Amino acid sequence: MLPRRYKPGVFALTAINTIASTLYFNYLFFHLQRQFGFDNRLNLGVSALHGLIYIVAAWQGGKFAQRHGYFTSLRVGYAALTVLMLAGAFLNSATGQVVLVAAYTAALLFTWPALEALASDGENRAGVQRMVGIYNCTWAAGAALAFFGGGRLFDFSDKFAVFGLPALLFAVQFGLATWLGRKMVPPPSPGASPVEPTEPAHPEMAALRQPVRPQTFLQMAWLANPFAYVAINTLFAVMPSIASQLGLTPTQAGWFGSIWLFGRFGAFLLLWQWAGWHYRFRWMLAAFLGLLASFIVIVLAPSLWAVAGAQLVFGLATGMAYYASLFYSMDVGTATRGEHGGLHEAAIGAGICGGPAIGALALTLAPTTPHAATWAVGGLLTVGLLALGWLRARG
Repeated sequence: MLPRRYKPGVFALTAINTIASTLYFNYLFFHLQRQFGFDNRLNLGVSALHGLIYIVAAWQGGKFAQRHGYFTSLRVGYAALTVLMLAGAFLNSATGQVVLVAAYTAALLFTWPALEALASDGENRAGVQRMVGIYNCTWAAGAALAFFGGGRLFDFSDKFAVFGLPALLFAVQFGLATWLGRKMVPPPSPGASPVEPTEPAHPEMAALRQPVRPQTFLQMAWLANPFAYVAINTLFAVMPSIASQLGLTPTQAGWFGSIWLFGRFGAFLLLWQWAGWHYRFRWMLAAFLGLLASFIVIVLAPSLWAVAGAQLVFGLATGMAYYASLFYSMDVGTATRGEHGGLHEAAIGAGICGGPAIGALALTLAPTTPHAATWAVGGLLTVGLLALGWLRARG
């Protein structure tokens, strides 16, 4: 167990991890468009490959962190990511860059399940709620700031923004994770009294007052969050095209396209401080409806103001879906947080793969229909909405 006084180090790792991964993967689509002429279909294909590997890597990464130790998992991940980013700067073929995405994804998933588990490790119920709130706000702020400023870095030097700076940040994380790993306290021996007494590891009382089981809320959250990432990663993959249609440079796309990321950060702040949404179906339903409507408006609306307003709704909706998934993962299943964190990330991978894959397939089958991917992904989100209602009905 990591003593609480070292938890800020975990949140520092979380912030740096978010900034590095946001710079690399989100601006990689601009790099592929500029250097190799990738269009929406090819960018969506790359995102789908990332998601497909993400599913298996997250599941296995969570198991590895649970069995071999959180900081061992972090060191393995950061060492591999540093090497991969350095190699990426010298790869001058599209095939090489696609292979790099696959390797990057596998390495990245040694980090996220471990960080999620460390944030709530050794905490009672109140502590889990507080630490999950800090964790979510930390990475959401990092993602918003990285995307906001990443476009300017990309215009200055695309290889530095996509590969050089992430390599440096991952190397810094390796050193920080090594230092924090030495501060871990071994668990007490059998029969020994814990140093800090904790509350029983069952869900909070609000969960027990509902007609739906806590495990069903966890299942609904694990369903809603992947569908949020269906929309998120489709949006990231087509962002270079949206920027071109709106006449935005990469710098301006970073400023304008980060509105929803700041909206998600605001949602995390609200959900952290207000517990009234815990184990309440209506909030998850409202988030899903907002997700579907705002995604279609962002991709199709010709007006900057309409897209800006839709982004705010999109940020609030995706924030609700993610926060619910991680909170219920930690609140319902405390004994195996590393594995639950891995399952939470694996569900994200399903969304990362599913949305772009459907979009790429739609553009392949209907190449003359410019918004085929949008309507196909919108249809997939509608299926998710129906599935959410079905889970609630049988709960």
